[in-house]
Amino acid sequence: MFLKHDKIEPARVTNLLKAAEAAARQVPPAFPLDATVAVNPFLGQSHEDLAHAAARLGRVAGARLTLPRSEYARLIETGEITDADLAAALFDSPSPLKPVDLMGLKAQLRLPGKEPEALPTVADLAARATGTDWPGVIRRSVGLWAAGHFDRGQALWTPAPGQGTFAAWRAWATNDLTPEIAGLSGFCAHVAEAPDTAERAILRASETLALTEAAAETAFHRLYADLGGWAQHARWLLWTAELDGRSDQALTDLLAVRMIWEEALFRHVPGLADDWAKVVASHEAPVEPDTDEVTDAILQEARERGFQRRMAAELAIPTGRTDRPSMQVACCIDVRSGPLRRALEELDPAIDTIGFAGFFGLPVSHRAHGTDLSDPHLPALLSPALHASSHLDAAPEQAARIRARTVRAWGRFRQAAVSSFAFVEAAGPVYVTKLVRDALGLGGEPAEASPAPRFDADLSAEDKAGLAAKVLTAMSLTKGHAPLVVLLGHGASTTNNPHESAYHCGACGGQAGDVSARLLAGLLNDHETRAGLPAHGIDIPGDTVFVAGLHDTTTDAVTLYPDDAGPEHVEKISQAKQVLRQAGRAVATGRAERLPGARADTVVKRALDWAEVRPEWGLAGCAAFVAAPRAHLARNQQDGRTFLHSYDWTSDKGFATLELILTAPAVVASWISLQYYGSAVAPEVFGGGNKLIHNVTSGIGVVEGNGGVLRAGLPKQALHDGEKPVHDPLRLSVLIEAPEEAIQTVLDQHDEVRALFDNGWMHLFALKSGRLHARYRPGKGWTSPD
Repeated sequence: MFLKHDKIEPARVTNLLKAAEAAARQVPPAFPLDATVAVNPFLGQSHEDLAHAAARLGRVAGARLTLPRSEYARLIETGEITDADLAAALFDSPSPLKPVDLMGLKAQLRLPGKEPEALPTVADLAARATGTDWPGVIRRSVGLWAAGHFDRGQALWTPAPGQGTFAAWRAWATNDLTPEIAGLSGFCAHVAEAPDTAERAILRASETLALTEAAAETAFHRLYADLGGWAQHARWLLWTAELDGRSDQALTDLLAVRMIWEEALFRHVPGLADDWAKVVASHEAPVEPDTDEVTDAILQEARERGFQRRMAAELAIPTGRTDRPSMQVACCIDVRSGPLRRALEELDPAIDTIGFAGFFGLPVSHRAHGTDLSDPHLPALLSPALHASSHLDAAPEQAARIRARTVRAWGRFRQAAVSSFAFVEAAGPVYVTKLVRDALGLGGEPAEASPAPRFDADLSAEDKAGLAAKVLTAMSLTKGHAPLVVLLGHGASTTNNPHESAYHCGACGGQAGDVSARLLAGLLNDHETRAGLPAHGIDIPGDTVFVAGLHDTTTDAVTLYPDDAGPEHVEKISQAKQVLRQAGRAVATGRAERLPGARADTVVKRALDWAEVRPEWGLAGCAAFVAAPRAHLARNQQDGRTFLHSYDWTSDKGFATLELILTAPAVVASWISLQYYGSAVAPEVFGGGNKLIHNVTSGIGVVEGNGGVLRAGLPKQALHDGEKPVHDPLRLSVLIEAPEEAIQTVLDQHDEVRALFDNGWMHLFALKSGRLHARYRPGKGWTSPD
């Protein structure tokens, strides 16, 4: 007998719905494949430290958040972790459960530690009682429906279009006989008589399951974890809605769907009450780490201190430039830009390189040639304030749209249920040559460059100068301009790769960086902009020209776009192309040594090979973020492990640029670092699975095989070369050359950013003249970096 919603105590209603909201906030968003953005999988746990997060995610997802202890023991044996690292990590741990001394810590290291196991759901208990894999039935049933409901244009048919998530699922589930065939008789009727809103369904199921208010939050989080990437996609829908000042119900609706399944199984399978009551009691317990989780967190801290110790020893102070550089190349802070910057500076010491976020400070959305769809080209933490397009005049624009529609229509014809058979019979043999060429990596001519983008609104002369001055100040590029300044965005060429956008620019919302670079180059070459810059204290020499480019991180080829450069600049642009070509070849040669089965002369072909699961390593290996003048950085920091951001605090009035760096690029870099961390230490929960069995679903993400849970995160081939891991799971070390007082002021003004450092999700250091000067210790202020 079910209690009606109106008979539940109002306070209980409020507390249960608050618990559902809190559980939803524990879920990280997963961006769709066409604009993949690296997301911190521990975003919902940023208010607690690693040990507490391990306790929480162990309870709800069975996730382990650190390496096996045998790996830490190996690192101690090889000297990568020293006794000093262990002692410092032990001393800084605030937990009362930590070992009493270094000997005790090493004794714990010799023990295997516990393997986390998620608390069972009702479906898990029912599976044990009946022998039917109810969790698998649920994942497959919900996944099949969700693939159609959330589809972003891949499917030819979508069930119940236009309906809300909960209503659409009820319409589906009342006609889906899969649960009944599996043995859950009466499920369709159970769904039909369920409450008409997600909130009422959650409340009714909570009453049926005798779910207490104290247990509700982690019990709900457990069900979200069971939904995997579908819950994370719904969290992304909520994320994007809130950026626009709206809300979205899909995540709550999914919880209601999962609760109805729990309720139905609880009613259907006898004898679950006692075991379920024990589970509820476990959920009621406060989320607190035990000795094992505290010990593992200390060992991870020691591992990161070992890296920081070696990094500090490698810091050097090269001689700064006093003469005018022949060329300046502004690259994205992405770790893949570091080797190219190093190669350029080694080829020609007269070249200076600059690091800045790849969207080049332009918060823009862009409509590409031939479409009215607008894609954001900026970090996920920001909203577009500017709009641009690459549209041409009416006739060529219309022709491009017709071509695109023809391609889409032809693709639909090839895939449709009936016409696909006729297509294979009639046109299949024609595709044999193309199939062979693609299989051998011989297919396709390089795509033509898009028309130059331009801002949609006509900016006034003052607006142009103000925007340009803001960007140049943030780039620490207000003086000393070279005759040629290359603004180099980055992207990646891959074939048959669902995760292609993940290899593009994270600062550009998973898009390539050429659009932002070309917009900024056009702005900085504009005569009205140049005329207005002196009023902002910036005077660019008359012979300086800005040229945009794109670094292909898979082939290491660089393309320049001299969209508005006059004939007087042809020679220096030609010379730049030559040196960029040489630098790209040098980088490709070095990169080939790390890629399994690669040679310098085959790196480009890997980008065209539709069977290549490792076209490049992406950001694997990322470990540090440095914001400092280029003259204060050692070249060995350009090793592909460090996000390098140019910053000169002495010219940062009011420390506005410092605030921007700490709240945007440093946070984005931490998201990338923690995505790699989560995918490496907890691949079953936060990893993308095996590329070899991926199928693209709904235009959103991938599943393994032919259905089930959506897999978010990084595929295992992005982290492992087949024999050994290629990524060290380290939380990001952030090094800022600025006074500690200024850094602290920024932290005190941004609680969410400070929480990342206070809870150990990032480490923070202050530099002085290129050397480590102070370490930020949560609750203890700034101390010696040792």
